[in-house]
Amino acid sequence: MSPDAAPILNVAGLVKRFGGFHALDGLSFHVAPGEILGLVGPNGSGKTTAINVVSGLYAPDGGEVRFEGQPIGGLASHRLVHRGINRTFQVPKPFMSLTVRENVDVALAYGRARTAPPPVAQLLEDYRLGEVAARPAADLNSAQQKMLDLVRALATAPRLLLLDELAAGLNPAELDWIAQRIKALAAAGMAIIVVEHLMGFIEQITDRVIVLNAGRDIFEGKLAAAVKEPQVIEVFLGGEHAR
Repeated sequence: MSPDAAPILNVAGLVKRFGGFHALDGLSFHVAPGEILGLVGPNGSGKTTAINVVSGLYAPDGGEVRFEGQPIGGLASHRLVHRGINRTFQVPKPFMSLTVRENVDVALAYGRARTAPPPVAQLLEDYRLGEVAARPAADLNSAQQKMLDLVRALATAPRLLLLDELAAGLNPAELDWIAQRIKALAAAGMAIIVVEHLMGFIEQITDRVIVLNAGRDIFEGKLAAAVKEPQVIEVFLGGEHAR
C-alpha cells in the first residue's frame, strides 16, 4: 500500500442500534487499496456488526459509510457486490446441494464484476478446492467450506474484501498458507478488512488495527503498539470498560 493512497472506504461516526442496545456507537475508520486492516476487540465490541453494516446486511442508524467517495449506507448487499464489496461469513452457508464449482459459477453469474475475475479453475486450485470441485458443498469439511466462501467472494472481483473469522478452526500450517494468500491479494491492490480473534494471525497479516470496545474505536495503529496501551489491556483483560 502506498502511504499516500486515498482510502477506498471511509466510515465516520457509525451507529447501529438493536432496540436500546448500541452495537456501534460512533465508530470511525478507513481502509485504503492494498491495505489489510484488522478489527479487533472482545466479544460484543461491534466487530462483526461493523462489517455487517459495511456489506449491506444491516442499515446504519447513524453516521456515514462511503465507498470510493459515494455514500453506501443502507444499500442492499447484492448492490454492494456489484460495486465491488464482498465478504466471507463466520459460518459459511454455501448451496449445499450444488457442487463446489457450481457454487462459484453462481457467484460469477450474479456478481457482475466490473473487472474480469481470475478463471474459476485457477481460483479453485489456488485455494485448494480443485480436487473437490465436482463434489457437493455438503461434503466439504469446515476449512474447505471457509475456502469456498472466500472463493465465491473473489469470483466477484471485489476491490474491498471483508473477512469474518476466516482463520478460526484452521491448523497452524493452514494459517500460514492463507495468510500468504491474503497478503498476495492486498499486494495486488485489494483493500481487506479482517475480523479475527487470533492475535498471532492478525499480527502476521495486518498493516494496522482498530481496537473496538462497546461499539467505539479506542485505538488505531500497529498491533504491537496496541498491546502496550493501558486502555486496550484493560478491555482485553477485564475492568470497567470490558464487555
